[in-house]
Amino acid sequence: MSRICAITGKRPVRGGRITRKGQSKKSGGIGTHVVKNTKRTFRPNLQRVRVRLPSGQVKRIWVSAKAIKAGKIQKV
Repeated sequence: MSRICAITGKRPVRGGRITRKGQSKKSGGIGTHVVKNTKRTFRPNLQRVRVRLPSGQVKRIWVSAKAIKAGKIQKV
């Protein structure tokens, strides 16, 4: 399955999860320090829905939840 929204074009993006250790200066410590940076993928929230296309045809496509909430598609 290609994780790409058919309407908005949302796709997975690469990023990182930063791990910090230590007590913050606000709490009386010497500050937090970065100890690890793990690579990860942020995936879009895709749903497989039946959609009526402008031509009148009904088709199942992968659509992001944001597009469904915004009413950019006509569900069947």
